[in-house]
Amino acid sequence: MARIRFSALEQMSGRTAVERGKKQRVSDIYGADVLTLEKMRHYLSVEAFKKLEKIMFQGGTIDRTLADQVAAAMKAWAVEKGATHYTHWFHPLNGATAEKHDSFIDVLKDGNIIESFDGKLLVQQEPDASSFPNGGIRNTFEARGYTAWDPGSPAFINNNTLCIPTVFVAYTGEALDYKTPMLKALALIDKAAVDICQYFDKDVRKVTATLGWEQEYFLIDEALYNARPDLKLCGRTLMGHSAAKDQQLEDHYFGAIPERVNAFMNELENECYRLGIPAKTRHNECAPNQFELAPIFEEANLAVDHNQLLMSTMKRVARHHRFRVLLHEKPFKGINGSGKHNNWSLLTDTGVNLLSPGKNPKSNMQFLIFLTATTRAVLEQEALFKACIVSLGNEHRLGGDEAPPVIMSVFLGRQLAAILDEIEQKVSSKKMSPDEKTELKLNVGRIPEIMRDNTDRNRTSPFAFTGNRFEFRAVGASANCGAAMIVLNAAVAQQLIAFKKETDALIDKGVKKDEAIFQVLRKYIIACKKIRFEGNGYSKEWQEEAQKRGLSVDNDCITALKAYLAPKAKKLFVENGVFTERELEARFEIKNETYLKKLQIESRVLGDLALNHIIPTAISYQNTLIENVKGLKEILPDVYAEVGNVQLESIKEISRHIKEIKTMVNEMTEARKVANNNFPNEVERAEAYSVTVRPYLEKIRYHIDKLELLVDDEIWPLPKYRELLFSR
Repeated sequence: MARIRFSALEQMSGRTAVERGKKQRVSDIYGADVLTLEKMRHYLSVEAFKKLEKIMFQGGTIDRTLADQVAAAMKAWAVEKGATHYTHWFHPLNGATAEKHDSFIDVLKDGNIIESFDGKLLVQQEPDASSFPNGGIRNTFEARGYTAWDPGSPAFINNNTLCIPTVFVAYTGEALDYKTPMLKALALIDKAAVDICQYFDKDVRKVTATLGWEQEYFLIDEALYNARPDLKLCGRTLMGHSAAKDQQLEDHYFGAIPERVNAFMNELENECYRLGIPAKTRHNECAPNQFELAPIFEEANLAVDHNQLLMSTMKRVARHHRFRVLLHEKPFKGINGSGKHNNWSLLTDTGVNLLSPGKNPKSNMQFLIFLTATTRAVLEQEALFKACIVSLGNEHRLGGDEAPPVIMSVFLGRQLAAILDEIEQKVSSKKMSPDEKTELKLNVGRIPEIMRDNTDRNRTSPFAFTGNRFEFRAVGASANCGAAMIVLNAAVAQQLIAFKKETDALIDKGVKKDEAIFQVLRKYIIACKKIRFEGNGYSKEWQEEAQKRGLSVDNDCITALKAYLAPKAKKLFVENGVFTERELEARFEIKNETYLKKLQIESRVLGDLALNHIIPTAISYQNTLIENVKGLKEILPDVYAEVGNVQLESIKEISRHIKEIKTMVNEMTEARKVANNNFPNEVERAEAYSVTVRPYLEKIRYHIDKLELLVDDEIWPLPKYRELLFSR
C-alpha cells in the first residue's frame, strides 16, 4: 500500500467546523440543552415542583400523578428545543452508553397524530436485557429488562433526542449497569459520613461524594486511522516500531495546542457547555498527539454521567475535524498511555469538604478520621481496588510511562505522614497526660498552615492525597468511572461504619468522646502503615518491599478479577446492599468475558495483518533484493564482490523474520483453538487465553517491527508511528 500524503488544505479542513454559528459567551449557552430543576419550575405547578424538589434532594417515591406532570413538562421543553424523539439513556456493562429512540408521536383514531409522552413512559421502559453483557443473569430467550428514571441526573437533549438518565435492571431485579450499584454505594457513604460528622456538627444532614475526572486521549488523523486495521478494530497498534523522536524531549507536554486540534477542542467544549459539562482545563499531554480535558468537580453520579456523555461527544465532534479519538489505555507502545484520574472527595450540606482540614482541633480531628478511614479502605480492600481498574488495555498501561504501578498504595505526602506518625508515637505511653492531649490537639491544629500544596505530586502512586482530595490515578481512559466509584465509596463507608461502632463502644464504657475518637484514630493510623508509601512506585526496591508487606504485585488482569468473588468483597458489597452475590458473580464473569473477547479480536487482527499484509510485503521486497543481487553478480561482479554479502545478509534476515512470524501465527491460532475447544466456560477460557495466546502478540510484534526497519518505506503497508503521532 502506498504511503498516504495530504495537502495543507486537507489537513486543515476541520478548522472552520466550530464557526458554523455565531460564537457566544459560555455563560449564555451553559446548560442550554439540559433540563435543570430551575427550568422545570416554569413547566410545573407550584405543588408539583415542590414535590419533585423534595424527592430529588431528600429521596422518596414519585407517584403516577407527579410522573405524568413531570413527563408533560419534559416533553414541552424538549419539543420547544426542537427534539423529535426521547430515549432512556443508560450505562450497560459493555462500558458504553445505550439508547433506543422513540418519537413523541401517537396516532389518534382519525389517523392524525399528536405529540405524546406520559409518566409511564418516563418512569419505566423495557429494553432487551439479553443483548447486553449480563454474566448469565439473563438467557437469550429471557429478554426482558427494565430501565427506570434516575431523577438525580437531569435529562438533556442530544442529537434532537430527549435523553433521560436511567438505571438498567433485569426482569428479576438484578443490576445490569454501573449506575444502580453506584447509587447504592453513594447512599451508603452518605449515611456513614453523616454519622461521623454528627460527632462534630449536628447540623450536617447530608454528605455528597464528589468526583472530578481527568480524561486523557489521543487524536489521530482520520485517513491514517482508516489505514490501520488494528486501530479501527482494537483501538491500539498491534505493531509499529517506535519513531526516532517521540516524547523524549518533553516538548509536547503543555506545549502550544496545534491549530487544528484547537478547533476540535473549541467545538467539543461548546458541546460540553450546552450539555452542562463544566469543562475547565485542556492541554497537550506528554505523548505526541495526546491531550487532556478536565472539568470542575461535580456530584459523583452526575460526574459519571457527564464522563460517559463526553466520550461519545468527543468521537462525534472529532469526525467534523477529520480526526479519530483513541481512548485505549495504551494505543502506542513505548510512550504514555491514557488514564482517567478520578479526583474524589466528600462534601457536606453545610459546605465543608471533609478532606480539607478545619480551623480548630475538633474539625482537624474530623479531617483525620476521613483521611485515615479512606487510607484504611484501600488497605482492607486492596484486591478490589485493583480489580475495579484492571482490563486488557490497562495491563499494557499500568507501571510505565508515567502510569502508576498496579501495586495498590496510598501517598499522603511527607508532612501529613509526619503528623500521622506523631499521633502514632503517642500510643507508646499507656495513658496520655492532659498536657500531652493538649499538645497533640495543637499539633493537629497546625495542619491548616501547611495544607496548601502540602504534598508533592507522586505520579507513581495509584492512590494519592493531593491537598483536599484523593486522586485514584490507576483508572483507565476508556473505563466507566462508576466501577471505581462503587468500590471506593463502599469501601470508605465500611471503614467509617466500623470507626463509629468502635468509638461508640468506648463511649458506652465511659470513655470521653474526644478520648475515644483519639484511641480509635490511633489504631487506624497504625493499621494503615502497611499501605502507605511515599517513594518511587517504579523502583525495584518498592516491588520487593510491597511483597514483604503482603501487597499484591501481580499485573495479571485475570488473577486480579478474582477479588470480586473473595469473602472480603461479599462482606463489603452483599452485607451493605450494594450488590447481591449473583450480581457480584455476574460482574466477575462479564469482566472475564470482555477480556477474552478483546484478546481474541486482537489475536485475529494480528494474524490477519501478519499473513495478508506484512509477510507478502516483506517477500515482495525480498524478491527485489534477490533480483538486485542477481543483476550485480551478472553485470557488476566487482561490485557484487564488495557488497553482495551485505545484500545476502539482508535477504537472510528478512527470511528469518518471515519464518518466525509465520510459525508463531500458526502456533497462536492453534492455541486459540485449544482454548476454545477445551474450555467451554468463558472464565476458564479467558485464563487460558491470557496464558497461552497473549504472549504471542508481543513475540510476533517483535519480528514485524524488525521488518519495518528492513523493508522499503515506500511499500510498507501501514502508516508508521512517525506519521500517526506527528500528523496534526
